[in-house]
Amino acid sequence: MPPTDCLRIQNMTFYGYHGVDAEERRLGGKFSLDVEMHLDLRPAGESDDLTKTVDYKAVYDLVRRVHDGEHYLLLEALAEAVASAILAKFAVEEVVLRVRKHSVPLQGLIDYTEVEIRRGRAQ
Repeated sequence: MPPTDCLRIQNMTFYGYHGVDAEERRLGGKFSLDVEMHLDLRPAGESDDLTKTVDYKAVYDLVRRVHDGEHYLLLEALAEAVASAILAKFAVEEVVLRVRKHSVPLQGLIDYTEVEIRRGRAQ
């Protein structure tokens, strides 16, 4: 049975140069990411030991490196890269990523666009 415990980091906000339009990639904009990591948190809760959980500072640093390391055309590609990096580095069973792009150049007013993906370990 997959773990039901979840560690979340909400609304990490970065300035990035992602987008399909050349102007978006040149001027940049604000992006926000939420990460949910599903794992068994009981060992950490029982021991009060950081080594038995996921260090969210290390997750934040990894998300920042992935976000800043490349200019993505699609939010889907950014989300996939972050999810893959988290699964490769941390002992989590599943990760849910939400990536929001603010100030989207559409012909109307919106708060943001958002992509959500859910990735787990290969069985």
